[in-house]
Amino acid sequence: MNPKEIVNQMFSNDSFSQWLDVKIEEVIKGRCVVSLQVSNLLTNGFKIAHGGIAYSLADSCAAFVANSFGFIAITKSSYIYYLKKVNKGDHLTAHCATTELDKKNLEVQIKNQRQELVANYSCTIHYTNEQWTS
Repeated sequence: MNPKEIVNQMFSNDSFSQWLDVKIEEVIKGRCVVSLQVSNLLTNGFKIAHGGIAYSLADSCAAFVANSFGFIAITKSSYIYYLKKVNKGDHLTAHCATTELDKKNLEVQIKNQRQELVANYSCTIHYTNEQWTS
């Protein structure tokens, strides 16, 4: 399967990312861009985006990149640094790109509609021996 087919198959089974209304902007081997609009449903008690929103967007982006290499991959560990608050109405875009040599340690940048960096996400990936098949 090619990277786009893999990600489409993953996304079709990903109810949470669908509920978040994640949009897949770009997918190629080793690279993915995804985005979402922060709605009222995605805010916390302070009326700003819940921290889990940026985290979830980045986690999906990293998963798509990791699996784009053709083997089923899962996250072993991850963390996020929040740099700027995210408000209702903000449009977030997550970007991850890596090479075959660096595919076990992924970095995702999350920016708002003003191209301001709002969070950095990092994860370690475990690759199985199982290839993606249709």
